[in-house]
Amino acid sequence: MLQRHLTSSIVKLSAKLLVTTAIALSLSACQSTNEKQNKPTVQQTGSALSLKEIYQDKVFKSEKIGQIRWLKDGSGYLALETSKESETEDSESKSKDIVQYDSATLNRTVLVAAKQLTPAGTKEALQIDDYLFSKDNSKLLIYTNSKKVWRSKSRGDYWLFDFSNNQLSQLGGKDVASSQLMFAKFSPDASNVAFVLNNNIYVQDLSTMNIVQLTKSAVNGIINGLFDWVYEEEFMIRDGFRWSPNGKKIAYWQLDTSGSKDFIMINNTDELYPTLTKFPYPKVGEDNALAKVGVVDLSSKKTTWTKLPNNSRNMYIPRMNWSGNSSEILVQHVNRKQDTNHLYLANANSGKVKLVMTEKEETFIDFVDDAKWLDEGNSFIWTSERSGWRHLYRISRDGKTVTNLTDGDFDITEIKTIDEKAGWLYFIASPDNVSQRYLYRSKLDGSLSNQRITPTEYAGFNKYQMAENGSWAIHSHSSFSKPTSKYLVNISSTENSVHEKKHTLMTNDKLNAKLAKIDLAQTEFFQVKAQDGLVLDGYITRPANFDASKKYPIIFYVYGEAWGQTVQDKWRGDKFLWDQMLTQQGYIVASVDNRGTRAPKGQAWRKSIYGGVGILSSRDQSDALKAMTKRWSYIDSNRVGIWGHSGGGSMTLNMLFRYPEQYHVGISSAPVADQLLYDTIYQERYSGLLEDHAEGYREGSPINHAQNLQGKLLLVHGTGDDNVHYQGSERLINKLVEHNKQFEFMSYPNRSHSLKEGEGTTLHYKTMKTEFFKEHLLD
Repeated sequence: MLQRHLTSSIVKLSAKLLVTTAIALSLSACQSTNEKQNKPTVQQTGSALSLKEIYQDKVFKSEKIGQIRWLKDGSGYLALETSKESETEDSESKSKDIVQYDSATLNRTVLVAAKQLTPAGTKEALQIDDYLFSKDNSKLLIYTNSKKVWRSKSRGDYWLFDFSNNQLSQLGGKDVASSQLMFAKFSPDASNVAFVLNNNIYVQDLSTMNIVQLTKSAVNGIINGLFDWVYEEEFMIRDGFRWSPNGKKIAYWQLDTSGSKDFIMINNTDELYPTLTKFPYPKVGEDNALAKVGVVDLSSKKTTWTKLPNNSRNMYIPRMNWSGNSSEILVQHVNRKQDTNHLYLANANSGKVKLVMTEKEETFIDFVDDAKWLDEGNSFIWTSERSGWRHLYRISRDGKTVTNLTDGDFDITEIKTIDEKAGWLYFIASPDNVSQRYLYRSKLDGSLSNQRITPTEYAGFNKYQMAENGSWAIHSHSSFSKPTSKYLVNISSTENSVHEKKHTLMTNDKLNAKLAKIDLAQTEFFQVKAQDGLVLDGYITRPANFDASKKYPIIFYVYGEAWGQTVQDKWRGDKFLWDQMLTQQGYIVASVDNRGTRAPKGQAWRKSIYGGVGILSSRDQSDALKAMTKRWSYIDSNRVGIWGHSGGGSMTLNMLFRYPEQYHVGISSAPVADQLLYDTIYQERYSGLLEDHAEGYREGSPINHAQNLQGKLLLVHGTGDDNVHYQGSERLINKLVEHNKQFEFMSYPNRSHSLKEGEGTTLHYKTMKTEFFKEHLLD
């Protein structure tokens, strides 16, 4: 998924990029008197924003509510809070209590005190990275000492707390090294815990603490119960095994990664000699891991493999789960082109499969989700775009009866929960405004559809963390210039929709007070048409001291790929503040979503870019700029900047290279310069298979248009980027050198795709970007 100083002798590095940025630059200085008369002046008020305030001092930091867990019936929720005994300790090591809040009264009870989570012979309580209660609430798993594996901290230590005897014990055995267990979870009856260790699955009996190894095949690239890099990144799946409802079997993935070539990253800075990181990473057209699903019996320790037809390295298994009973699992089998998903019910004892249904697209299926089983497995909830819009269906176990529960010309964006007892399906959608989000629900029998739950007073972006039965929720609301507030709301199960605010949990009053002292620039959401008449959504932010008689440089923030939507009416935190600071400098700031982005605008919108990622989408961006300059004469068409990260970095390159007469200054951060260098699952999904769409790969890749660069380019990449590899920027540098195209370049040693690691990195990165635009668009 895209989002998410090696220099040549001809690379021009401005002195400003080399200046140490420990002391942030104030961006409120007056402009020189010899500037052009029509160039806007910088605000000279006490409310001027600075990079240091935003990124180092965190002056505008939002409030937060810690990690919570709902009780199943919604009567209360759990939270981690600093123990009173450790309030004076250093913030990084403060001990936490697990507390319970009553939903109706907010009465607080300490459920598990930090002192109860202090191992014998030690003085410090376990630092809780995550926790999990058994189904009967008799036991608690504490996840601690976690270590990062790619993007998530999925390897660590697990401790068991038993409420019956108030005893704390570490799982995994005495001989296991620190931070090696993965994905530990209780069996349904809480008698066992299963976990992954060294790529094999183990089970530990909680009465005897005996450990049994269930798989022993983890050699020569075989991994059990977890996933390789590309599955984890692109299918968003990490935990690779599932307990059966009766606790007698475990269904799990096995991946043979030996067929995938290794990618190697080099670390030149942390040790005296360079060190290497090596991991399987299938690039476009290369061999994937071979995936299969087995069911291991805890008594016999034998695995029964599902007999999926035509399984190979050119097939994916992105999801599987138990099908409402302990007899069968539902396995989703997707072809490499990712236009067909076969759903099979596989017998847990024999491995025999029967086809339930097939989901088929003309282009690609761009999402996967578990089937959500109802009525003890007689039917399931399924997401599909078969109508041309993304909707939710109730499908019978045999696949023959299909009921659309959310019919209409709009997309649902997320399922929140299913209240099977009362017969409600809760989901997020926004039929009338694609930049916003609201809570809706439909009846599971199809008798009532698309009842809006979010009151009209909460215009903007709404998120809900709901209790399993839908009775209570933490409601988060924000809009473009309004920071997030959180409320505890009660939701009635009657047909007369009730969304009752019971408690206010977070208001961000301090942040709102600080923002009130700033003369904020106002943002307008707008629409323009592409050359073929397609409507494109955008927003534009003009300086607070805006004067329509003047000419203003404009900076576009762009993403443009299938995994993001920039034009959303929600609080963006530091990004919002940086944009405000830019408007104080005299810029207009804008963003436009081109076709193919993850806007809830229907199947045709998202699928139109198939086979040519970067081609139509960059044309849309160009068309939007033309329409905007025609509509608003104060946009200086001779001073147009653009920037983006990941897919937005790629789009920035495409705009500079494909439309050099329109875009004059660009900052491309961690871009995919050549689509052939990215992973199979993502790139082949949207660009098609290489043998079928070689021309689309060539035309859509910015590197093949680098010779057209006319404007000013700043290229930025982290050398430790395991997602979008630094390799791509090095190849782009070679191409720019070949054509004698001058540019500026910054590499961040060992930073990952997020470019956040390391002391001072964020402030340095933002300062560099700000100075680059200032030098080439204002000065």
